Amino acid sequence: MHHHGYLWTGPKERFDQEALRRPPHPEPPPAGSRPELIQRYREVAAEFPTVDLPPLETAYWLIKPRSMVRATWDEAKEAASWLGEQLAEYAPRFASEAQRDTTQLARLVNSAAERLGSGADVSFGFYLERPSYLSLALVTCSPSRSIPELTCPVR
Repeated sequence: MHHHGYLWTGPKERFDQEALRRPPHPEPPPAGSRPELIQRYREVAAEFPTVDLPPLETAYWLIKPRSMVRATWDEAKEAASWLGEQLAEYAPRFASEAQRDTTQLARLVNSAAERLGSGADVSFGFYLERPSYLSLALVTCSPSRSIPELTCPVR
């Protein structure tokens, strides 16, 4: 078992493009469906695996291009340490002063280490100034506990 780290930051309105953050339905629209529905399905099916937006289900980071993996660790504590480094770097930009609390951030890191150690994924999101958004994810791989059929992008 190992863990991959992902980070995305960008405009909140881009993050809100949920159609590109969810995998397409396994079945395409039936024949005879409205042309715009068929076209939208094709767009989402083509874009979801490659778009840099954070997926709604954390495990789906595994189907994204391997270039989106920020780092890989064998140990949960090492992955959680990276998370702590990212939180420390971005905390001054958090829109909510309460989220900047170092004690609370340390709890998040400790909780992440525990969850990763049990094979679970970890995902956090924070509103930043201007309104931007920060998404941090740690995905456990080999196999993914939440979606075991997903293959590992790096190893």
